[in-house]
Amino acid sequence: MTLSPATRWALRLSLIVVLGFLYVPLLLVLINSFNASRIFSWPPESYTTGWWRAALESEGVRSAMIESVKVASLATVVALLLGTMISFAVARYTWFGRSSISFLFVLPIALPGIVTGVALQNAFVNVLSTDRFQIQLGFWTVAIGHTTFCIVVIFNNVVARLRRTGQSLEEASMDLGASTFQTFRLVTFPQIRSALVAGALLAFGLSFDEVIVTQLTTANGFETLPIWIFNNLSRPNNAPIVNVVAAFVIIISIIPVYFAQRLSDDPSHTRL
Repeated sequence: MTLSPATRWALRLSLIVVLGFLYVPLLLVLINSFNASRIFSWPPESYTTGWWRAALESEGVRSAMIESVKVASLATVVALLLGTMISFAVARYTWFGRSSISFLFVLPIALPGIVTGVALQNAFVNVLSTDRFQIQLGFWTVAIGHTTFCIVVIFNNVVARLRRTGQSLEEASMDLGASTFQTFRLVTFPQIRSALVAGALLAFGLSFDEVIVTQLTTANGFETLPIWIFNNLSRPNNAPIVNVVAAFVIIISIIPVYFAQRLSDDPSHTRL
Protein backbone atom coordinates (compact mmCIF):
# COMPACT_ATOMS: atom_id res chain seq x y z
CA MET A 1 0.00 0.00 0.00
CA THR A 2 1.37 3.38 -1.04
CA LEU A 3 0.70 6.34 1.22
CA SER A 4 0.67 9.95 0.16
CA PRO A 5 3.26 12.32 1.67
CA ALA A 6 0.54 14.07 3.69
CA THR A 7 -0.66 10.77 5.16
CA ARG A 8 2.88 9.74 6.09
CA TRP A 9 3.49 13.03 7.87
CA ALA A 10 0.15 12.76 9.67
CA LEU A 11 1.03 9.25 10.87
CA ARG A 12 4.46 10.40 12.03
CA LEU A 13 2.95 13.33 13.91
CA SER A 14 0.37 11.06 15.52
CA LEU A 15 3.14 8.66 16.58
CA ILE A 16 5.15 11.49 18.14
CA VAL A 17 2.10 12.83 20.00
CA VAL A 18 1.13 9.42 21.39
CA LEU A 19 4.67 8.54 22.44
CA GLY A 20 5.07 11.97 24.03
CA PHE A 21 1.78 11.57 25.91
CA LEU A 22 2.97 8.19 27.25
CA TYR A 23 6.61 8.81 28.03
CA VAL A 24 7.21 12.52 28.67
CA PRO A 25 5.68 12.31 32.20
CA LEU A 26 7.91 9.31 32.96
CA LEU A 27 10.93 11.22 31.69
CA LEU A 28 10.04 14.17 33.91
CA VAL A 29 9.93 11.87 36.96
CA LEU A 30 13.36 10.49 36.07
CA ILE A 31 14.89 13.93 35.56
CA ASN A 32 13.30 15.34 38.71
CA SER A 33 14.82 12.52 40.79
CA PHE A 34 18.14 14.35 40.27
CA ASN A 35 16.69 17.78 41.10
CA ALA A 36 18.67 19.35 43.94
CA SER A 37 15.60 21.25 45.17
CA ARG A 38 13.16 19.67 47.61
CA ILE A 39 10.21 21.07 45.67
CA PHE A 40 9.33 20.42 42.04
CA SER A 41 10.69 23.11 39.76
CA TRP A 42 11.15 23.12 36.03
CA PRO A 43 13.68 23.29 34.70
CA PRO A 44 15.80 22.17 37.68
CA GLU A 45 18.33 24.80 38.69
CA SER A 46 20.89 22.20 39.76
CA TYR A 47 21.27 18.45 39.89
CA THR A 48 22.40 16.03 42.56
CA THR A 49 22.62 12.30 43.23
CA GLY A 50 22.08 12.91 46.94
CA TRP A 51 18.43 11.86 46.84
CA TRP A 52 19.43 8.52 45.32
CA ARG A 53 21.88 7.98 48.17
CA ALA A 54 19.19 8.96 50.67
CA ALA A 55 16.77 6.48 49.10
CA LEU A 56 19.33 3.67 49.26
CA GLU A 57 19.98 4.47 52.93
CA SER A 58 16.27 4.60 53.80
CA GLU A 59 15.19 1.58 55.84
CA GLY A 60 11.60 1.98 54.67
CA VAL A 61 12.58 1.95 51.00
CA ARG A 62 14.86 -1.08 51.40
CA SER A 63 12.21 -3.00 53.33
CA ALA A 64 9.51 -2.16 50.77
CA MET A 65 11.77 -3.18 47.88
CA ILE A 66 12.52 -6.54 49.51
CA GLU A 67 8.81 -7.17 50.03
CA SER A 68 8.08 -6.24 46.42
CA VAL A 69 10.69 -8.69 45.14
CA LYS A 70 9.42 -11.45 47.42
CA VAL A 71 5.78 -10.96 46.42
CA ALA A 72 6.57 -10.68 42.71
CA SER A 73 8.83 -13.75 42.80
CA LEU A 74 6.27 -15.92 44.60
CA ALA A 75 3.39 -14.75 42.38
CA THR A 76 5.48 -15.43 39.27
CA VAL A 77 6.48 -18.95 40.35
CA VAL A 78 2.91 -19.94 41.27
CA ALA A 79 1.58 -18.38 38.06
CA LEU A 80 4.17 -20.30 36.03
CA LEU A 81 3.04 -23.62 37.50
CA LEU A 82 -0.71 -23.02 37.30
CA GLY A 83 -0.69 -21.08 34.04
CA THR A 84 1.44 -23.68 32.25
CA MET A 85 -0.73 -26.58 33.40
CA ILE A 86 -3.98 -24.94 32.29
CA SER A 87 -2.31 -23.98 29.00
CA PHE A 88 -1.57 -27.62 28.27
CA ALA A 89 -5.09 -28.62 29.28
CA VAL A 90 -6.61 -26.05 26.91
CA ALA A 91 -4.22 -26.41 23.96
CA ARG A 92 -3.59 -30.17 23.96
CA TYR A 93 -6.93 -31.72 24.99
CA THR A 94 -10.57 -31.45 24.01
CA TRP A 95 -13.11 -31.52 26.84
CA PHE A 96 -16.46 -30.08 27.77
CA GLY A 97 -16.26 -26.46 28.95
CA ARG A 98 -12.76 -25.83 27.60
CA SER A 99 -13.69 -22.50 26.00
CA SER A 100 -15.44 -21.33 29.16
CA ILE A 101 -12.45 -22.20 31.35
CA SER A 102 -10.13 -20.42 28.92
CA PHE A 103 -12.35 -17.32 29.12
CA LEU A 104 -12.40 -17.42 32.92
CA PHE A 105 -8.60 -17.54 33.07
CA VAL A 106 -8.26 -14.51 30.79
CA LEU A 107 -11.01 -12.48 32.48
CA PRO A 108 -9.03 -11.21 35.54
CA ILE A 109 -6.71 -9.09 33.41
CA ALA A 110 -9.69 -7.46 31.68
CA LEU A 111 -11.43 -6.55 34.94
CA PRO A 112 -10.57 -3.22 36.59
CA GLY A 113 -8.03 -3.65 39.37
CA ILE A 114 -10.43 -2.10 41.88
CA VAL A 115 -13.01 -4.82 41.13
CA THR A 116 -10.46 -7.61 41.57
CA GLY A 117 -9.13 -6.01 44.74
CA VAL A 118 -12.55 -5.58 46.33
CA ALA A 119 -13.54 -9.16 45.45
CA LEU A 120 -10.34 -10.57 46.94
CA GLN A 121 -10.65 -8.40 50.05
CA ASN A 122 -14.20 -9.63 50.66
CA ALA A 123 -13.06 -13.22 50.21
CA PHE A 124 -10.15 -12.84 52.61
CA VAL A 125 -11.93 -10.76 55.25
CA ASN A 126 -15.45 -12.22 55.22
CA VAL A 127 -14.80 -15.85 54.27
CA LEU A 128 -11.22 -16.88 54.98
CA SER A 129 -10.50 -14.84 58.13
CA THR A 130 -12.61 -17.13 60.26
CA ASP A 131 -11.57 -19.39 63.13
CA ARG A 132 -11.34 -22.28 60.68
CA PHE A 133 -9.00 -20.68 58.11
CA GLN A 134 -7.43 -17.83 60.14
CA ILE A 135 -5.98 -16.02 57.11
CA GLN A 136 -4.86 -12.50 57.89
CA LEU A 137 -4.20 -9.74 55.38
CA GLY A 138 -0.51 -9.43 54.63
CA PHE A 139 2.21 -10.98 52.52
CA TRP A 140 0.33 -14.15 51.56
CA THR A 141 -2.90 -12.41 50.60
CA VAL A 142 -1.01 -9.90 48.47
CA ALA A 143 0.87 -12.73 46.72
CA ILE A 144 -2.41 -14.55 46.05
CA GLY A 145 -3.95 -11.36 44.67
CA HIS A 146 -1.00 -10.78 42.32
CA THR A 147 -1.11 -14.38 41.15
CA THR A 148 -4.65 -13.89 39.82
CA PHE A 149 -3.46 -11.58 37.04
CA CYS A 150 0.05 -13.06 36.64
CA ILE A 151 -1.53 -16.39 35.64
CA VAL A 152 -3.21 -14.66 32.70
CA VAL A 153 0.12 -13.46 31.31
CA ILE A 154 1.70 -16.91 31.58
CA PHE A 155 -1.39 -18.60 30.16
CA ASN A 156 -1.61 -16.32 27.12
CA ASN A 157 2.08 -16.74 26.27
CA VAL A 158 2.23 -20.51 26.69
CA VAL A 159 -1.10 -21.39 25.07
CA ALA A 160 -0.24 -19.26 22.03
CA ARG A 161 3.10 -21.04 21.65
CA LEU A 162 1.53 -24.48 22.07
CA ARG A 163 -1.10 -23.77 19.42
CA ARG A 164 1.56 -22.50 17.04
CA THR A 165 3.90 -25.46 17.42
CA GLY A 166 1.28 -28.23 17.17
CA GLN A 167 1.73 -31.82 18.29
CA SER A 168 3.51 -33.48 15.37
CA LEU A 169 6.97 -33.42 16.94
CA GLU A 170 5.65 -34.72 20.25
CA GLU A 171 3.81 -37.56 18.51
CA ALA A 172 6.93 -38.44 16.50
CA SER A 173 8.99 -38.51 19.70
CA MET A 174 6.59 -40.89 21.41
CA ASP A 175 6.36 -43.05 18.28
CA LEU A 176 10.13 -43.45 18.50
CA GLY A 177 9.82 -44.80 22.03
CA ALA A 178 10.27 -41.73 24.22
CA SER A 179 8.27 -41.59 27.43
CA THR A 180 5.92 -38.72 28.25
CA PHE A 181 8.52 -37.08 30.50
CA GLN A 182 11.31 -37.52 27.93
CA THR A 183 9.10 -36.00 25.22
CA PHE A 184 8.34 -33.02 27.42
CA ARG A 185 11.99 -32.53 28.41
CA LEU A 186 13.53 -32.98 24.96
CA VAL A 187 10.80 -31.75 22.60
CA THR A 188 8.03 -29.73 24.25
CA PHE A 189 9.99 -27.74 26.81
CA PRO A 190 12.59 -26.39 24.32
CA GLN A 191 9.70 -25.16 22.14
CA ILE A 192 7.89 -23.31 24.92
CA ARG A 193 10.93 -22.21 26.95
CA SER A 194 11.12 -18.69 25.57
CA ALA A 195 7.36 -18.27 26.05
CA LEU A 196 7.75 -19.31 29.70
CA VAL A 197 10.62 -16.86 30.23
CA ALA A 198 8.76 -14.02 28.48
CA GLY A 199 5.62 -14.71 30.50
CA ALA A 200 7.58 -14.86 33.75
CA LEU A 201 9.29 -11.53 33.01
CA LEU A 202 5.98 -9.85 32.23
CA ALA A 203 4.34 -11.35 35.29
CA PHE A 204 7.18 -10.17 37.53
CA GLY A 205 6.99 -6.66 36.09
CA LEU A 206 3.20 -6.49 36.55
CA SER A 207 3.41 -7.74 40.12
CA PHE A 208 6.31 -5.48 41.07
CA ASP A 209 4.45 -2.25 40.26
CA GLU A 210 0.88 -3.26 41.23
CA VAL A 211 -0.87 -0.78 43.55
CA ILE A 212 -4.65 -1.23 43.68
CA VAL A 213 -4.85 -4.97 44.36
CA THR A 214 -1.98 -4.66 46.85
CA GLN A 215 -3.67 -1.80 48.69
CA LEU A 216 -6.91 -3.77 49.08
CA THR A 217 -5.38 -7.11 50.07
CA THR A 218 -2.88 -5.96 52.69
CA ALA A 219 -3.03 -4.66 56.23
CA ASN A 220 -1.37 -1.63 57.79
CA GLY A 221 2.35 -2.13 58.23
CA PHE A 222 3.00 -4.19 55.09
CA GLU A 223 4.37 -2.11 52.23
CA THR A 224 5.60 -2.94 48.78
CA LEU A 225 7.55 -0.30 46.88
CA PRO A 226 4.52 1.14 45.00
CA ILE A 227 2.55 1.25 48.27
CA TRP A 228 5.46 3.05 49.93
CA ILE A 229 5.28 5.66 47.16
CA PHE A 230 1.51 5.98 47.58
CA ASN A 231 1.79 6.41 51.36
CA ASN A 232 4.53 9.07 51.11
CA LEU A 233 3.09 11.22 48.32
CA SER A 234 1.43 13.54 50.84
CA ARG A 235 4.62 14.06 52.86
CA PRO A 236 6.49 17.09 51.44
CA ASN A 237 9.77 16.22 53.13
CA ASN A 238 9.84 12.86 51.36
CA ALA A 239 8.97 14.24 47.91
CA PRO A 240 12.53 14.00 46.49
CA ILE A 241 12.94 10.40 47.69
CA VAL A 242 9.50 9.54 46.30
CA ASN A 243 10.70 10.79 42.90
CA VAL A 244 13.77 8.56 43.17
CA VAL A 245 11.76 5.49 44.13
CA ALA A 246 9.25 6.19 41.34
CA ALA A 247 12.12 6.44 38.84
CA PHE A 248 13.54 3.18 40.15
CA VAL A 249 10.17 1.43 39.77
CA ILE A 250 9.94 2.73 36.19
CA ILE A 251 13.37 1.29 35.35
CA ILE A 252 12.68 -2.03 37.06
CA SER A 253 9.34 -2.35 35.24
CA ILE A 254 10.79 -1.51 31.81
CA ILE A 255 13.61 -4.07 31.92
CA PRO A 256 11.52 -7.28 32.13
CA VAL A 257 8.97 -5.94 29.63
CA TYR A 258 11.76 -5.17 27.13
CA PHE A 259 13.30 -8.62 27.36
CA ALA A 260 9.87 -10.27 27.29
CA GLN A 261 9.08 -8.48 24.04
CA ARG A 262 12.42 -9.52 22.54
CA LEU A 263 11.80 -13.15 23.44
CA SER A 264 8.24 -13.08 22.10
CA ASP A 265 9.03 -11.33 18.81
CA ASP A 266 12.35 -12.93 17.80
CA PRO A 267 12.02 -16.55 16.55
CA SER A 268 15.73 -17.11 17.13
CA HIS A 269 15.06 -17.10 20.88
CA THR A 270 12.93 -20.22 20.78
CA ARG A 271 16.05 -22.06 21.85
CA LEU A 272 17.69 -20.16 24.67
